[in-house]
Amino acid sequence: MSNKTFLSLHGGIYLLFALALFFVPSLMWPMYGVEINDQYAYFLSQHTTIFLGGIAAISLMLKDIEPGPVAKKLITALLITNLLGAVITVYAGITGIFTGFGWSDPAFFTLLSFLTYRQLAQQ
Repeated sequence: MSNKTFLSLHGGIYLLFALALFFVPSLMWPMYGVEINDQYAYFLSQHTTIFLGGIAAISLMLKDIEPGPVAKKLITALLITNLLGAVITVYAGITGIFTGFGWSDPAFFTLLSFLTYRQLAQQ
């Protein structure tokens, strides 16, 4: 797929999660088996959106990047981000932090890692 399509999709996904975790963390986290039980947990969820939103902004603002060395570095960085997400969310599932819908996160990050790896191979 083109870099524009890939980065638009990647950025859009991260933007949706950033908005959801900022505006409705008390609705989102319980689906993953995580309770938002005080103002500090609520804030930490909102704080996480800094990074999710930042990844979305980088992806969306650079969606017109042409294949080449800079695009390869950008997509490599996104691959590292998605692989970290896969490892951390698998850990959360194995240790029992994530339950219920929480197993969708490792699947999500693994799928994004696969798609990002395929995009990297095209550079």
